[in-house]
Formats: sequence, C-alpha cells, structure tokens
Amino acid sequence: MSQLNPRQREAVRYIDGPLLVLAGAGSGKTSVITRKIAYLIEQAGIPGRHIAAVTFTNKAAREMKERVGKLVDRKLTRGLTVSTFHNLGMHIIREELAHLGYHPGFSIFDAEDAKALLQDLMLREASADAGDELSAIQSTISTWKNDMKGPQDAWSKAADEREQRIALIYKRYQQYLKAYNAVDFDDLILLPVQLFHTVPEALAKWRRKIRYMLVDEYQDTNLCQYELVKLLVAERAAFTVVGDDDQSIYAWRGARPENLVQLKADFPSLKIVKLEQNYRSTARILRCANDVIANNPHVFEKVLWSDHTIGDELRIVRCRNEDAEVHRVASEIIDQKLKKGLQFRDFAVLYRGNHQARLLEMKLQAFQIPYRISGGQSFFAKNEIRDAMAYLRLLINPNDDAAFLRVVNVPRREIGPRTLEQLSHYSRSRDISMHRALDEMGVETHVTEKGLDRLRRFRHWVEATCRRLYEEDPIPVLKQLFTDIEYEEWLHQHAASPKAATRRMENIWYLIDSVQRMLDNDKGTADETTIEDAISRLILRDLMEQQEEEDDSDKVQLLTLHASKGLEFPHVFIMGLEEEILPHRASIEEGNIEEERRLMYVGITRARETLTLTYAGQRRQYGEKIEPIPSRFLDELPEDDVRREGMGDLDQEANQEKGKATLSALLGDLGG
Repeated sequence: MSQLNPRQREAVRYIDGPLLVLAGAGSGKTSVITRKIAYLIEQAGIPGRHIAAVTFTNKAAREMKERVGKLVDRKLTRGLTVSTFHNLGMHIIREELAHLGYHPGFSIFDAEDAKALLQDLMLREASADAGDELSAIQSTISTWKNDMKGPQDAWSKAADEREQRIALIYKRYQQYLKAYNAVDFDDLILLPVQLFHTVPEALAKWRRKIRYMLVDEYQDTNLCQYELVKLLVAERAAFTVVGDDDQSIYAWRGARPENLVQLKADFPSLKIVKLEQNYRSTARILRCANDVIANNPHVFEKVLWSDHTIGDELRIVRCRNEDAEVHRVASEIIDQKLKKGLQFRDFAVLYRGNHQARLLEMKLQAFQIPYRISGGQSFFAKNEIRDAMAYLRLLINPNDDAAFLRVVNVPRREIGPRTLEQLSHYSRSRDISMHRALDEMGVETHVTEKGLDRLRRFRHWVEATCRRLYEEDPIPVLKQLFTDIEYEEWLHQHAASPKAATRRMENIWYLIDSVQRMLDNDKGTADETTIEDAISRLILRDLMEQQEEEDDSDKVQLLTLHASKGLEFPHVFIMGLEEEILPHRASIEEGNIEEERRLMYVGITRARETLTLTYAGQRRQYGEKIEPIPSRFLDELPEDDVRREGMGDLDQEANQEKGKATLSALLGDLGG
C-alpha cells in the first residue's frame, strides 16, 4: 500500500459495493488490480478460489498472475481465477456440458476453421459470390453473436434479403458446429450467457463460486461480455471494473465504451475513483494528450498530470513526400542514438495501418537499423512476397532446390507431390540439384513421362526467362514473369476477396519497384548495380529478417497504433498525420472521428520523453501524386507545446549545427 498514491489506495480498499476505476494512460491500473486481489484475500478474508479477475489478452493475464504471485502466499491463491474472458467462458462450458448439449472433448474453431466451414456451406448453396462475401458474412455472424442474437432472432430482425440469407447461413453454421461438437471463438462468451439466462441453477452455482470479480480494460467489452459480467455479479454487486473511455479503440470488433456509462444505470450505488496521475510521460506530452482528447464529448471528465519535468516540445515535421518521411524517421533514429547514446529499443514508430510499414522497412534496412514488427506481418513474411522471392532466387540460381520446390507448383502446373518426391529422390542419389537432374537420361526411369514433361517445360521457361533477364531491360522481364504465370489470376482464385487479391498483387509490384530503385540509384557509377546484385541484396534482407539472433532485444519497434496500446517507449514517432490516414478515410465517411481521436490519444500517451509527428506534403496514391491535407488532430495540439519543422525554407544554419553535433557524437563513439 505504501507504494500507491491516495487515489490508488482508495480504489484498492473500497469493497463495500460496485466500483468503477477510471484509469488514465500510465496511471498504474495493473498495480491497483493486483494489489486489490491481495487485499481481498489477506484483509477481506475472501478465499482465492472465490475471486475472478478477467482481462483481454493472455499476456495481460499472465503478467497479472505473476504480480499477484509475488504479493500473496501461493497457498492463499489456490483456485484464484486470473484469465481472459474467453478462457473463463471455456471453463464454464466445460463444467456445464450437459446443460449445453455438448460432449466432453469439444473442439474450438479458430477463425480459419470457421471460415472453411462457412465456405463449404456457401459452396453447397452454389453461391456465386461466395469468395467475395465470405469475410463479410463471417464478420456479420460474429457481430450478431457479440450482440447476443441467435439465428432466429437475426432472421426476424433482418433489414433486407441479404441479411435474411446470412441468417439462414448462420443457422446452418450453428447446426454444423453442434454436429461437430464444436464451438467458435464468439461462442465461448455467448454460450455461458445463454446458459445463465435459461438455467437458473447453473447461474446460482457460478455466483456462489465467484464472490468478487475484477475486470480489466472494461471499455473494450462488447455487449455479450457486459452481460456475462452483469449476470455473475448482479446478486452481490461485489466487483471492480477498471477502464478508460479515452482509450476505447476497438469499436470495429464490438467494443462499447458506453458500457462504462451503462454500469451507473444498472448499479446506481456505483462508486467512481479516478486515477489521473501519470507515471510515464513528461508534463508537456500529457498536456498535448489532454488537449486533443478534450475535443471528444465526455461523460466522465479526467485530466492526466505528472510529477515529471516539463520535457521537450512535441515536433511536427512536414516532409516532402512519403520517401522523405521514412528517410527522416530513419535518419532521426540514427541521429538521436548517436548524440544521446541511446539504444535502438528506445525508439518506436507508430502508424495507422500496416501498409505504412512497407516503405519504412526498406529504409531501415538500407540504414542497417534493426527492427521488429508488432501487430502486423512483416512485408517479407507475406506469402506472395515469399513466392516472388523464390522466383527471383531461382532466376539467379536455378540450382536453389528450396526455391524450386516453393514455386514449381505455384500457380498450379499439375505437378503432384509424388512426381516431386521421385525427382527429389533421384537428385539426392546423384548428389545434384533438381534442376540439373532434369537434364539427365537416368531421371526418366524414376519420374513418370507425364510428370517429367511438365517439369521440363517449367525448367525451359525458367531458363528462357533467365536469359532474357541478362540480355534485356530486367524490370519488364520481371513484370512479364508474373504475367506469364498468371499469378494475379491465381491470387484472385485463392484470396478471400478481389480487394485482397489486388492488394497482394500490389505487394509484388512494390517488390519489383524496389529492384528498380536499386538499379537506378547506382546507375552511371563505378559500382553500378547489376540485376543479380539487386536480387542478391533483397535475398540477404529476407534471410537476415528470418535469422533468430541470440539477443534480439535491441531493435526499433514498428507497430500499429492499435497494437501499441498498453506499451510505452522513451522516444516515439507517429507517421502519416494526414486526413484519410489518421483520421482514417472510412471513419471520416462514417462520421466516426471520436474513435480516431482516441487512437491519436493512445499514440501520444505511449511516449515517455519525446514525440515526433510526421506527415507528407505529397503522397503517391493509385499511381498519381496527391497533396494530402494535414490531420485535424495536429491543429488540436497546444501551439506553445509544439515545434513545427519543414513548413518553409530550411534553416541552413540550424541544419549545419545539427550535422556538426551528429558528426561529433559519431567521432566520439568511434573514439570510445
């Protein structure tokens, strides 16, 4: 208790009724939850087996459990529930199988399993647009489940024929899940809620079991999760929920910040404790965060403050274009690292969408800056890029068996696994590559005539493309390669939607553009890059990214604003502060700026010491140059706390001084 501030202590000690803890960013909410669990066990005398604490991620639950373990004797915590919502739901289902009509050993379908079942059902109905609609139908069914709508309810309240059709698919989907003795992710919450509504003795049993409940990140609960909590705590109203309406950024997956307000209606005796002291950021960063979020309407007023120093001004940097933007971010990281003696792990770059990381990755690699991507897939890890890289590897080294095996049947060339197994066996017995094995007469006794004919046609095409690569302008040859194999058509056949297929093809063209840039950069110089050099460089980047280093902790963190929630970094960059990026175009069109502003607030409050916001004066979009409008959120920052750069002519003197300081730091570093 001595480590807590007065408001935190008040939140921990209050157990006489329902409690809402409004916990601002960086205000120590996890400390409050874990110490309250300890207080309930040691001071209030509630056995650990009658306490349940729920949150949203395994990582948060694990951290909570570890902290409680350090505070309370293990014997006293026996039976304590610290888990995610979905783990709690699964536990309830396991204990109530008989009531729910399931058998022991039920399966849990993940998103891919569920999608495959839906696709199968739609194909049976001969739905022509099954591929296009699949993701939308899966999302609709998930939303209905989160809103506690069963198939019959969804059908009777359908707004149009399309929704009625989805409701019928939903009904069949549920029937098949039941037949498979399976549930999907959303059922893990919905089934316990339905159980408690229809089987009073089951609800009474779980109310006896859970005498005090704590809920973390309450602003992220959907309607079904809210109902589950309400059902469990309604009898005693013995609960603490911790949340921050200003950090509710998951409306797209059903989160309802209004659940915080609903609590007061459902529990009139609700006590509210505000945690406003921030232990993370400088006073200036907090002042900027407060000013931005003040533009949203509030039921609960809250102002973050800190005992920390005032800190540096926030920098708003206008860059010439998107290339200049990522160059500026990368060079600033090098500059600050050298001048201040920092580590790479002290820096984080945040952005609205994963696509923004693509150009940044290339630039960081060019600067040899190590990085780790969170909350999104690395560019080089995408399937289409792995396919493209395998083709490029094969062009400069036809004897690369791994590359050969990856693409020999992508797209399909009717070369079966048995044929490849036969070729592989022969090439290993001769100690040569598969490519070379196809030249030998002996292979004909190992591989079927039809299979060999297809393999040799593929090899001839690779060799012809390889020759053209060195004899002609290489970029058109690379583009022709993907046209020859009809890769875009193949993507359209296998992607969830035409939009997804187009996006994946754009990644291929972006990779080829990267090769073009490498060739152009050294053109006319003594070290002019050949096509082989350019591809080799890309392959090296790919291999370096796959390599597991012994110590991978010292890396710049790249992550979306959504993925950054709950994290903190000494020095933060937020890229793309432009209308239609942040705030996102869809949010502008839907009039949902408030959630985008909360996303901006989350981004600002990740920074401990410095924050730099960048945007581009020009940006390429769909092959054309546009001049984006700077984000409205930049105008909501207090002018006294920001410094704007790149707005007019560059200050040459200031630039020279900065260059000298960096050079001095570099020389000092080398001298050391």
